[in-house]
Amino acid sequence: ELHLLMNKRPAKKKSQPQRTEKSVPNGEQQNNSNIFPIVGIGASAGGLEAFTQLLQHLPSDTGMGFVLVQHLSPDHKSLLREILSRATEMPVHEVVDDTTVEPNHLYVISPGKQMIISDGVLKLMPREKTRGVAMTVDTFFFSLASDRGNKALAV
Repeated sequence: ELHLLMNKRPAKKKSQPQRTEKSVPNGEQQNNSNIFPIVGIGASAGGLEAFTQLLQHLPSDTGMGFVLVQHLSPDHKSLLREILSRATEMPVHEVVDDTTVEPNHLYVISPGKQMIISDGVLKLMPREKTRGVAMTVDTFFFSLASDRGNKALAV
């Protein structure tokens, strides 16, 4: 889905030169090299087993930040952080508002919340529905693509 989102950009005019790394101002190129990849992983409530298996086979020092956006019931306390902590050596955090993503850390969404990322900071808001459907994963993936560009990964 992220690939499709990234390709919805307006077409460039033919008269504009294509921007390459050499044409990027030094400050901008330098800042981009300091940005580490962030992996957004969307899952339904049934995705826990697959995500646990992924974590068990994933090195804890990838240099990437991982954010799990799972559809969680707003009516129950989540044990997701505790469960996933047993599957990885990475620190696992339940997101609170204004959490800065760090490499080699895993973040899980809080129940009943919707989340975006801006400048590497996770922001929580009440979960909303679009035409009766919670678009929690889509909302996060759109913001991740906007925030990280080619350093955004989505599963």
